Amino acid sequence: MAYTQDPRPKFTMHPALTIPPDEIEFTAIRAQGTGGQNVNKVSNAAHLRFDIPASSLPPEIKERLLTLGDQRISKNGTVIIKAQEFRSLEKNRAEALRRLELLVNSVTVLPRTRRPTKPTHGSIKRRLEQKGRRAVIKAARRSTGD
Repeated sequence: MAYTQDPRPKFTMHPALTIPPDEIEFTAIRAQGTGGQNVNKVSNAAHLRFDIPASSLPPEIKERLLTLGDQRISKNGTVIIKAQEFRSLEKNRAEALRRLELLVNSVTVLPRTRRPTKPTHGSIKRRLEQKGRRAVIKAARRSTGD
């Protein structure tokens, strides 16, 4: 009996959202910055690519992600995340997945709609009194013109 299930776990975002691992593309690249000879020899930075339009996310989540003004999302709708803070490739992969999770979760919750309100009677009264006091101060600065 052959067991052909993908050994990689599905990446769970919001309780209702999951992204199959075959929709996320990882590339190991060399990290930038300090680190001595290890930086020159080992590819331990993770480069994550996730295509939003081709993903299995719900259409409203895709739309909100594409309209999000995030610099990690390219014009064609690909999320590109580069993680290089750790010396281990696996830790950098986990960090890139965590950043993708935060990005997708940021658009799952709808912002509350603003209900327009009117200023209270007391606030209008205080504002007009303050304007009157300020006008008196500025009038005192003017020359009489004699």
